[in-house]
Amino acid sequence: MRLIYLTWLAICLSLPLAAQASNRYQPLPAGATGHTAKSGAVSTPRVYSAFAQPDSLAAAHSSKVLSRAVNMLGTPYRWGGSSPKRGFDCSGLVKYAFSAIDEVDLPRTSSAMSRAEGQKVARDELEPGDLLFFNIKSRRINHVAIYLGNDRFIHAPRRGKKVSIGDLNKPYWKRHYALAKRVLPETAPAKEPLRLSQR
Repeated sequence: MRLIYLTWLAICLSLPLAAQASNRYQPLPAGATGHTAKSGAVSTPRVYSAFAQPDSLAAAHSSKVLSRAVNMLGTPYRWGGSSPKRGFDCSGLVKYAFSAIDEVDLPRTSSAMSRAEGQKVARDELEPGDLLFFNIKSRRINHVAIYLGNDRFIHAPRRGKKVSIGDLNKPYWKRHYALAKRVLPETAPAKEPLRLSQR
């Protein structure tokens, strides 16, 4: 069963990434500037930073997060659990999956995650790696999941269940859906330029 999930997920994840393929970062040849100099002007070669990042950095982060989460499919639910050995509750699974991204430090509970930094995302603009928040037992946020794409999400549902994939279009989840947030960084953090010591 796990193999079927993984195969299905690989197909789902390849679709949005394939759509971005034409926008991937392509380095210019050495000395190229990317523009044509005016007639008579002297062209100065552009120096490219060693830290230049591809446009698909967010997609790479998303892939890493989803890979960690999907590898936990079938892991038993455990209240307060946050590791493969102990099991997971919903926020424990999310925190575990996102721990692979240095730039993201999520709080421990679903309620705190919903209030943490991040961009709110409309239901029709969801992307893989976005966090989905639900209010199951009250008006307060008390459940969180990771969006996979194609209206599917991965989560640790409740006691007696295992980490599994859910369908956002099912009436139950539609009824309890509250909001979504994007917490993955779009670009790499700025790095300090290399300073050479003077002698």
